Amino acid sequence: MALSEEVFDHSPDPDYPGWRNWNLKDPTLFNGAVMGKLITRVEGDKCRLRMFPERKHENLQGIIHGAVTLSLIDISMFTTMHTLGSGNAGPSVTLELSTQFTGGGDPTKPLDAVTEIMRETGKLVFVRGTVEQDDNVVAAYSGIVRKFLPR
Repeated sequence: MALSEEVFDHSPDPDYPGWRNWNLKDPTLFNGAVMGKLITRVEGDKCRLRMFPERKHENLQGIIHGAVTLSLIDISMFTTMHTLGSGNAGPSVTLELSTQFTGGGDPTKPLDAVTEIMRETGKLVFVRGTVEQDDNVVAAYSGIVRKFLPR
């Protein structure tokens, strides 16, 4: 059994047909404790990762905190690597993440990171994407993930 199968729940989400869970089995780790429920689906050559903002995700302006948006982006790179690429998301690490914020996130709507793989090598995955809510683009990003072989 691969490490990702041991620590992640990728099962179909019963509340959202066509979506799969992207949750750590240990809810006390960062993803579950901070981000809450995450679901994902493949859309052609892209992967969509959705979170459901809560009051704890807001900043003093009443919009989604930038750190939450950055966290969603970071997690989405691994979700994309796992669902569209060849990498084992568990033991890999972020090497680089460049983000341009273009607006504020509405805490009353789901927040989606839509990511595509630009190139994948034996050890690296290059991605880019946008964070969206309906027609509103909250951020654009690109990043590099370093793959590690399971030990």
